[in-house]
Amino acid sequence: MKLSLSELQKEYRQAPLKFDEALDLKADLMERYPDEVLDVTPVHINGMVSVEGNGDALFYAHVKATLTVPSTRSLAPVELPADFDVTEFYVDSQAALSRYEKTDVVLVVNNDEIDVDKAIADNLLLQIPMQVLTKAEQSADQLPEGQGWEVTIEGDQDAEESDSKTVDPRLAKLKNFFDDSSKGDEK
Repeated sequence: MKLSLSELQKEYRQAPLKFDEALDLKADLMERYPDEVLDVTPVHINGMVSVEGNGDALFYAHVKATLTVPSTRSLAPVELPADFDVTEFYVDSQAALSRYEKTDVVLVVNNDEIDVDKAIADNLLLQIPMQVLTKAEQSADQLPEGQGWEVTIEGDQDAEESDSKTVDPRLAKLKNFFDDSSKGDEK
């Protein structure tokens, strides 16, 4: 779905352009982000675009979709429902950016074209949390471990204590380094 800023400014100054559509963003998302997105259902967007008095376009949409992403622990597929709102302002020049707060999402339109598909795809990607786990991984009491390695949680005191007690054998000789050099200084 693509919109023309100049057409919006001409046709929709009095009343907003309303839309309720299903977008097929699967191919685009999987091509642009093959490691982050394994699958995506059709994306349902419901919203409007209104033109403000200064000619800037306000884009608002409610987005619903289900992403399939890899688990951050095992890379097993995890279905991740997404249900969120997007609010963005589109302006025709860099000078117009000064009219907005730093917290507003304001984009300068190139070639008079607003690419709604790309905007929604980018916002979908932002909805993926840093840690995604399968239901089995969430309910597991024990973290994965193997021969000579284990997964630890940052800030876990037990893991930090065991790491501090274990000394690399190659560095064990340095344990008494300062004791020997301080004796030599006293003579």
